[in-house]
Amino acid sequence: MFDRRLVTHFDWPFIATILTLMVVGLLTVYSSNALATSAFRKTLHVRQLTWIGIGLVGMLVTCLVSYRSLGRFAYVFFGATVFLLAVVLVIGKTGLGAQRWIRVGGLAFQPSEFAKLGLVFFLARYFDDHREHLRDAKTMILPAALTGLCMLLVLKQPDLGTALLLGFISLGMMLMVGLDWRRLLPFVVGGGLVAPVLWSVLKPYQKRRILVFLDPEMDPLGAGYHIAQSKIAVGSGGLFGKGWLEASQSQLNFLPLNHTDFIFAVLAEQWGFLGCLVILVLYFYVISKGFQIAIDCTDLFAQLLAAGVSTMLAVQVLINIAMVLGMMPVVGIPLPMLSYGGSSLLVTLLGIGLLLGIRMRRFMY
Repeated sequence: MFDRRLVTHFDWPFIATILTLMVVGLLTVYSSNALATSAFRKTLHVRQLTWIGIGLVGMLVTCLVSYRSLGRFAYVFFGATVFLLAVVLVIGKTGLGAQRWIRVGGLAFQPSEFAKLGLVFFLARYFDDHREHLRDAKTMILPAALTGLCMLLVLKQPDLGTALLLGFISLGMMLMVGLDWRRLLPFVVGGGLVAPVLWSVLKPYQKRRILVFLDPEMDPLGAGYHIAQSKIAVGSGGLFGKGWLEASQSQLNFLPLNHTDFIFAVLAEQWGFLGCLVILVLYFYVISKGFQIAIDCTDLFAQLLAAGVSTMLAVQVLINIAMVLGMMPVVGIPLPMLSYGGSSLLVTLLGIGLLLGIRMRRFMY
């Protein structure tokens, strides 16, 4: 029988915040392409609205199904995402210099986006299965190795931003289960030793982005153009912004990727500092609520699952905004619930569904 307590524990303010962010994102995607001449660009908001509908259905299903039932398939889900990361390198669709998409009929999706949630599921299930040996450093070898494999496959696409995100998710969850941070020293030293090898693996445009970050004036019309235009857009917004449909930098296409990676710059130009502050407060509420759900859990699997999803969201927000403001190299990470992108939005809403489901069932486990 249906337990009515599930309804009483549904977090309506949380879901209202999520819906608000998605509506703001939809309006921003529309405004950033309102003057576009391409039919594809002018209909991006319609595509985004479609993905919002699909994502909300996925969120509802994920919320209604017990996370324990979903956890039974954690290893299968993770194995499938690793397989797809390998497949995309062979038959993947190429766009913007990266081979990241698999097309099935008229639908294209990014396996690297689903790898984020797959990794969270795998680590939560693995650590739950080995809860009695979490203080043993050997327990961390397999998760570290598989995380490294995922990162290498994603780097090969290439997608430096998502690869870094996978590493942060894994590291965060390992620290949560009690990994002694002093044991990370060998990895830091090892990373320094293999840095020249990793540098040689990076694509030329990725190297230029890093060099431009270190010296912003090195290539202002080339690799540094994105971040230069982003700073202009952010600065021109001032305190109150220029208003919706009044952002010249983004609407006249001075700002590249204005509906994906640099959508925060569009927000800053349209709504200014105060508008961005409101968005940051909404993000803080969502992320802090996610970690609070993890803290309130008595079930280790649910605790790790909630913490992993919250870490995924937090790191994405931090990296994207730091990138837009020129505080990090341009690495190509979308802003959750705001940036255009079906795979990213779907994975985010599936993660939100997990958080809602865990909170609803905290009295059951």
